[in-house]
Amino acid sequence: MSLSLLIVVLFIGGLLAWATERIGKQWPRWIAIAALVVDLLMMAMVLLQPIHSGWLLQERWQWIPRFGISIHLALDGLSLILILLTLLLGLLSAVVSWREIETRVGLFHLNLLWTLAGVMGIFLALDLFLFFVFWEVMLVPMYFLVALWGHEARLRAAMKFFIFTQGSGLLMLAAILALAFLHQQQSGTLSFDYELLRQTMLSGQTGFWIMAGFFVAFTVKLPAVPFHAWLPDTHTQAPTAGSVILAGVLLKTGAYGLIRFVVQFFPDAAQSLTPIALVLALAGILYGAVLAFAQTDLKRLVAYTSISHMGFVLLGIFAGTTLALHGAVMQMVAHGLITPALFIVAGALQWRLHSREMEAMGGLWSVVPRFGAATMFFAIAALGLPGLAGFVGEFLVLAGSFASHPTVTVIAALGMVASVIYALQLVQQTLHGERHNEQPLSDLSSREVAVLAVLALLVTWLGLYPAPLFRVL
Repeated sequence: MSLSLLIVVLFIGGLLAWATERIGKQWPRWIAIAALVVDLLMMAMVLLQPIHSGWLLQERWQWIPRFGISIHLALDGLSLILILLTLLLGLLSAVVSWREIETRVGLFHLNLLWTLAGVMGIFLALDLFLFFVFWEVMLVPMYFLVALWGHEARLRAAMKFFIFTQGSGLLMLAAILALAFLHQQQSGTLSFDYELLRQTMLSGQTGFWIMAGFFVAFTVKLPAVPFHAWLPDTHTQAPTAGSVILAGVLLKTGAYGLIRFVVQFFPDAAQSLTPIALVLALAGILYGAVLAFAQTDLKRLVAYTSISHMGFVLLGIFAGTTLALHGAVMQMVAHGLITPALFIVAGALQWRLHSREMEAMGGLWSVVPRFGAATMFFAIAALGLPGLAGFVGEFLVLAGSFASHPTVTVIAALGMVASVIYALQLVQQTLHGERHNEQPLSDLSSREVAVLAVLALLVTWLGLYPAPLFRVL
């Protein structure tokens, strides 16, 4: 199977979706869904093959040989898991935007598919220059998704997102160039290839500062406190599909970069940075949970929970144990299923009520019981109920971290206590009490129920039987 074909299908699908809008609004939707289904079928072929350690598939072509730049793509267990998550959430995003997006439908699906194509390129690229190209490809269409189809303060939120991510991306580009030139000094060959650059001898301050460029870029995207300021506004103003892709996929590119590049390229420098990373992880876990509790805007509350949950990912990556690292990846997948589901519920409520304020909700369970069941399930999944995927990820991170950093682990465990508080607040203010809005309200449609049912089944399956994921990883 061709890895490049996975990306090309999404790029071509986006162009076809844009071109067919003049025929009818339904054509772009079906073309986007078809492109994502084709990619999922190709990935299913990979899953049917025996999974082994190392690279499962590789492709390489010369691109700019004068500067040692090639199109080098590779797939291993980690990137396989994240690509499956990307395609699934992309497909669900196309489905949930069916009624919400009514203007420039073709252009919307072009930006959606091109964002996903850029993300998949990030998970596959083994040439660092190519990796940076895909990093930029991912940002531009995401900016337009927020700026063109977002809510009342969409332009400000989109600009903040672009400035934060673009500025940190330039730091990463500087670090990539420094690493490539240092490798050229040592070997006499200019190259951006992952395997060759891993052999570069990095010592002292040089290695630390090059690593810092990667670290800042990836922690901004994670996001870690204090680089998180772009996230709440972007989530709040984005359309539902934008919030799903942002929470479920784009944040994972930051964690992926920390695992694939920071820890792999700079083991000594990363170890020296561990105390700082652990402090940032604790800050994110506790700060995100406390700020989530203080929100009255439903989407903003869910956005701050992302900061808290991704803090566990950062803790697992830098804890220094295999168990914690497995927990970090599990937490990435669990967060990528649970938080998008909460954004789908919030987006569906906003579309019906024309408000995100929880004070305008209340008493919904008696009026729209499907909404009540979905909100309750994913709220308790977010707080880490045993038997659901969120518990497995957070528990493994804490269990793996306790062996190396017991004090940090004890403090981080308070984040699980705080998650119970904000999750119950969400349920209480939206589902129970008196109704504050008497306008007629329709329950979840069959399309929305199907989307949320898929996510609920995966959250339950991975919570009860996560072994297949760990075997692939």
